[in-house]
Amino acid sequence: MVYLSLGLILITGWLIGFLLEKLRLPGFVGMMVIGVLLGPTVLNWISPEILEISSILRQIALVIVLTRSGLNLDLRELKKVGRSAILMCFVPATFEIVAVGISAHYLLDLSWFEGFLLGCVLGAVSPAVVSTRMIKLIDAGYTRKSIPQIVLAGASADDIYTIILFYSFLGIVENGKFDALSVGLMPITILCGIALGIVMGFLLVIFYKETNFSLPINVLIFFGLSLLLLGMEELLQQYFDISSLLAVMVMGMIVLFKLPEKAKELSNGFNGIWKFFEIILFVLVGAAVNFDTVLESGGFGILVLLIGLFFRSIGVCLCMIKTGMTFKEKLFCVFAFIPKATVQASIGGIALSMGLECGGIVLAVAVLSIFITAPIGGFLIDFTGKRWLGRMEIPDRQLE
Repeated sequence: MVYLSLGLILITGWLIGFLLEKLRLPGFVGMMVIGVLLGPTVLNWISPEILEISSILRQIALVIVLTRSGLNLDLRELKKVGRSAILMCFVPATFEIVAVGISAHYLLDLSWFEGFLLGCVLGAVSPAVVSTRMIKLIDAGYTRKSIPQIVLAGASADDIYTIILFYSFLGIVENGKFDALSVGLMPITILCGIALGIVMGFLLVIFYKETNFSLPINVLIFFGLSLLLLGMEELLQQYFDISSLLAVMVMGMIVLFKLPEKAKELSNGFNGIWKFFEIILFVLVGAAVNFDTVLESGGFGILVLLIGLFFRSIGVCLCMIKTGMTFKEKLFCVFAFIPKATVQASIGGIALSMGLECGGIVLAVAVLSIFITAPIGGFLIDFTGKRWLGRMEIPDRQLE
């Protein structure tokens, strides 16, 4: 049954994704639909053994997402595009998290911390939708005012910011009370993650400089170290906390900083791994959806989502003050920060897998956010990008 389930997941997930992408729609939306159909609520064709380890598979998928973000997040580009890019890393997400936390408390009957936990799930931008489109705009030369670079940098850092906050609120919700000591130690957790990522990153740089292995082996080493960091966090958590996910991202950033060509090769290599885990991730998220919970929270869940997006848009506009952008260019940035998918699929089901009372609602709203924002946001970026952004006469290859 396990092999039959995996075969069905991979073949049907790939096929529906392929067909939707031909229609210029996000393929992962179709993968989630396949998950719903194959899952326990409809056909029940997915093996229980696979469903039991779905949280582990989602965690591995998240590692791949952050690895790709780190290998493409150039600190020099952040510095080059300036203040607005740095503000985009956390201001829009913060506005959305607070807005969702407050509205979810009143509309979905969640506790304050459960509401902010949901806000952290919804607060991330989708790299699968946004990053690929920004890279295409950069390659096509639409780099006047560096708008695609600003969005790309902000969206990449936005993910790790919301994920760190998510795990902090997850601990509070799990313990059932506010732990001032844990919150106070959060900066140390972040700094330890950064320090560990820097050390491992430089070790990888030395390894890549001194060896001449093939791309699959280099990707294997990087991926293996990333999983070791996850295991290290579990081993050390009884003594002190480190953010292994942050360490994974920083590790990629160090490789990009010291060995740009190698980082590009590794990123391409991880793209192949992602193709596999993307199907697994979104199909299993669809399989975990409970229709009763979706229907129960549907109307208010969508309202909470829209409130969050409204305040997120305000945050984006505030980041664009004194940038010299036109109204259409600012509106493009708002559209570019709408899509949600990858991070929501990766962490949306964690609270449910841990047996938390709010888990069903968190997953239901996360799934609704993907179905609603990914197609709309992707369409708006495609429709407005080449119409509203300035194109350089000669593409500035230094910005690629």
